[in-house]
Amino acid sequence: MKKIFAPVFAAILLGACGKEKTNLHITGNIEGLKKGTLYLQKIDSSTFVKIDSMVIDGDAHFKFNTYIESPEMIYLSLEKADGIANNDLLEVFAEPGEMTINTTRNYFIAEAKVEGSESHNKLIEYKKMISKFTDLNLNYLKESLNASKKGDSVTFDSLQDLSEKNAKRRYLYTLNFILNNKDSYLAPYLALTETYNARLKYLDSINNTLTERVSNSKYGKELDDYIKTIREQEKQNDSIQE
Repeated sequence: MKKIFAPVFAAILLGACGKEKTNLHITGNIEGLKKGTLYLQKIDSSTFVKIDSMVIDGDAHFKFNTYIESPEMIYLSLEKADGIANNDLLEVFAEPGEMTINTTRNYFIAEAKVEGSESHNKLIEYKKMISKFTDLNLNYLKESLNASKKGDSVTFDSLQDLSEKNAKRRYLYTLNFILNNKDSYLAPYLALTETYNARLKYLDSINNTLTERVSNSKYGKELDDYIKTIREQEKQNDSIQE
């Protein structure tokens, strides 16, 4: 009996080990796309890393299955059959579970509809407000160039001042957004990408207000490690000055 069952058990065990662990399942469609390649990517050590890819030829429906430790930013990169590599990059704050992403070929980023992630919904909320600051700054820049061409230094200086104030308001909005969303996985991500140059006391405040589950997430841990690194650097600088 042992001789019969041993090989069977070994085969079952080998098959189970061969299957990759997955907890994120993404399906979707790119309306209007006939040919191209869709890449699923993430950032590792400041470099884009390909997780998976799919060649699209006629049917623009796609499916990806992967594993993420906790909610994190992933990217869908579309390489259209027009000779331009990776000319569309959609960032998605993914959460384990079922997600759907539907968009179009011509407006791959602008018309993307992402479902299945509260973290991504929170990201869209943040981006909508940030876009207002960005648009305002672009207007200031345009008017500054016109003033510079006319030699109107008074208007130019005034617009520069308005631009700086707008940048400060954007920064403060981001800090407040993070502090008001301590239970969102997006909070530590924004702290790492948008307010990394804030004073240590502000970063500490953010870190200390995060809920336990967010603190234990990928970006929660990275934020804590980053703060420890900054604190150690400040200690070294103080000791050198002494």
